[in-house]
Amino acid sequence: MTRPEYAVYLGLDVGKAEHHATGLDPDGARIHDKALPQDEKALRALFDRLAQRGPVLMVVDQPASIGALPVAVARSAGIEVAYLPGLAMRRIADLHPGNAKTDARDAYIIAEAARSMPHALRRVDLGDEALANLEVIVGHDDDLAKEVTRVTNRIHGLLTQIHPALERALGSDLHHRAVLELLARFGGPTGMATAQRRQLITATKPRAPRKHLQIVEAVQTALAQQTVVVPGTAAAELVLPQLARQLTGLLDQRDTIEAQIEEMFFAHPLAQVLTSMPGIGVRTGSRILLEVGDGSAFPTAGHLAAYAGLTPVTRRSGSSIRGEHPNRAGNKNLKRALFLAAFASLSHPPSRAYYDRKRAEKKKHNAAMICLARRRCDVLHSMLKHGTYYEARSTPIAA
Repeated sequence: MTRPEYAVYLGLDVGKAEHHATGLDPDGARIHDKALPQDEKALRALFDRLAQRGPVLMVVDQPASIGALPVAVARSAGIEVAYLPGLAMRRIADLHPGNAKTDARDAYIIAEAARSMPHALRRVDLGDEALANLEVIVGHDDDLAKEVTRVTNRIHGLLTQIHPALERALGSDLHHRAVLELLARFGGPTGMATAQRRQLITATKPRAPRKHLQIVEAVQTALAQQTVVVPGTAAAELVLPQLARQLTGLLDQRDTIEAQIEEMFFAHPLAQVLTSMPGIGVRTGSRILLEVGDGSAFPTAGHLAAYAGLTPVTRRSGSSIRGEHPNRAGNKNLKRALFLAAFASLSHPPSRAYYDRKRAEKKKHNAAMICLARRRCDVLHSMLKHGTYYEARSTPIAA
């Protein structure tokens, strides 16, 4: 972040009940170093007192959740706010003497980073009410997605344990409402085997009018491949219907939340810009918007790619260690969103041509996808910087 000179650099190690605040002057001398209650009156009193010295920059280690109140109070007091990412803070902490992990030390490190390393800071966009609301709903959707994955894996595991053939038949369609209805009504292989074909069709047809016969055929073919009953099947027959109903409820919640996310997302002026790029939908666009904002915090596309962890890490030491390696750092949420958007863009001819070219260079699938996501970062940065829509090229994306 490029910043003007400040009279006070205030580092805030946020906490649930109280924070620790350390204030430094431009020379690095401490002018404040105390615990600070999680209370608007106490926060405002400190900000007003420090503001008497001149411009104040407050830096937090967590701008959302327990850090939301200090950020909101600081903004209302006219104080500029920034954010020091956790990874950057840990690396900066290694430069300071001592191994102690205390709130006071962390607050000092945050303040010192703000004073001496402003490039490590990130802007806080929580002053935008629309983005703050979107952050809450997208965070809830992320939690539901993790729960969906957990329950799905549990169903896969149980089916694989008691009837591998049935798992192979249903596994790829496990989120289909017709498949979940089968599991909810009949449980596992024993219940489905004792049900009549007419009952299986009745359960699946309303939820898969065109595919119900295919599903029933696949189930009956799989059931015929195993006659032995594996120990634990009886218990699994009791658990599977509960898991199926739980998964159905979670998927229904995600469908409802997607509509809410879409409404909030498209209320932002950059939403149309983001979704004009092939592969970016409501969920990925929302995450990119939350992590990047309008992109003004990133001077170049390279800065954006580095922040997302899409740039390779060069390692060289003498003649024994040479080469570039995948970047394990960066903003994981942003990296995942850009990766998923790149994957979704494979139906777009220029993106597909670039991916195929990387595969022809003997790169594995994930490596080729990272290359595509990195190349798309250049386009995305330009779109955000100028507020322009995506324009399709007549030729494939350049290498």
